[in-house]
Amino acid sequence: MTTRTSEVCIIGGGLTGCSTAYALARRKCPVVVLERGFVGSQSSGANFGNLRLQFRNLKQLPLALRAQRMWEEIERELGESVEFAQTGHVMPAVSADHLRQIDEHAAACKPYGLEVEVLDRAETLRRWPFLGDIVLGSSFSPRDATVNSRLVCPAYARAARRLGAEIVEQITVTGVERIAGGGFRIRTDRDLVVECAHLVNAAGAWAGPLAAQFGETVPDFAAGPVQMVTEPVPRFVWPVIHAVDGGILFRQTARGNILIAGHPRVPVDAESRRTRVPPSKATMNMARLALIAPCMKHHNIIRAWTGIEGYLPDMLPVFGPSRTTEGLLHAFAFCGHGLQIGPAVGAVLAELILDGGTQTPIAPFAIDRFDDATVADKAKLKHEFDAEILERKLPR
Repeated sequence: MTTRTSEVCIIGGGLTGCSTAYALARRKCPVVVLERGFVGSQSSGANFGNLRLQFRNLKQLPLALRAQRMWEEIERELGESVEFAQTGHVMPAVSADHLRQIDEHAAACKPYGLEVEVLDRAETLRRWPFLGDIVLGSSFSPRDATVNSRLVCPAYARAARRLGAEIVEQITVTGVERIAGGGFRIRTDRDLVVECAHLVNAAGAWAGPLAAQFGETVPDFAAGPVQMVTEPVPRFVWPVIHAVDGGILFRQTARGNILIAGHPRVPVDAESRRTRVPPSKATMNMARLALIAPCMKHHNIIRAWTGIEGYLPDMLPVFGPSRTTEGLLHAFAFCGHGLQIGPAVGAVLAELILDGGTQTPIAPFAIDRFDDATVADKAKLKHEFDAEILERKLPR
């Protein structure tokens, strides 16, 4: 049995784990990442690739704006392409309530430094004439962007390794225990034990049991966002098009394929790590797409997939220090919004470990914000998740 000593051990090799390892290694802090599969093989590498600022929860906006500055330098920073493209992001409105939400959100973003254009129907259709008659107006955030999510985690992992981080793939954590005098001992299913002063719980949809081991139980649950892709078609759209209610969103890649997604999210089996896209869900998304963009109704879907993501009833992550155990930090359940904030999450975790604090506000994401009285607002979440998830997974 080999025992490795490190300042930090990170459980989970998604974007959170890899960006944290990179941020620590840049500051010459010894770090080991343990990943059950391959880096980025779960939700970090299977998502839509959207770096969305507008219509983000305002509590996340300072973190998101910090992350966007990092994304804008990401390819220079990591030394390779992740297909970053600052194409902007359009939120079409199809009801009077959507128009009201657009106006309110644009005003609320201004104090944070995010400028969002509010466009009437005529200007919306002038800029994006492929949109359907159902569209009544829109908002446009030119700073929003996209990346190829499959490329991001491997790029971070390679950069972290060049700086001295150790990233071990295809290894399963079998036990975590406190060491007398402080620190942690992490046992695995291979000939490796890691002892460390700081432990980062970045295990994604599987992070809840580790938190519970230290007396921090949260009402997390797993779900899958459905993604589909068409055959390549002539280029006709540059920004992401994202309906205000999240019912449909799409973007076109440089190769011409149209990536399509939309709520509600579907059930997944996190225990077996198996997912399935119901045919009815694909049909529903194509019908919605044809309303928003009628020119798409004759194109063919060539593949559909989903990932396994962690969620919480308030649709905010658990992110920050443990309230029960010194040296333990949590970063999980990013509720489908983790790609955009990922680089800043890694930077903040490195600051918490090495500096003892951060200037980026993260208090709303504390793990102890839940208690026995926490009840999910299922009416508010019904457009986000299939009814089966709401009934079986959320607290009653």
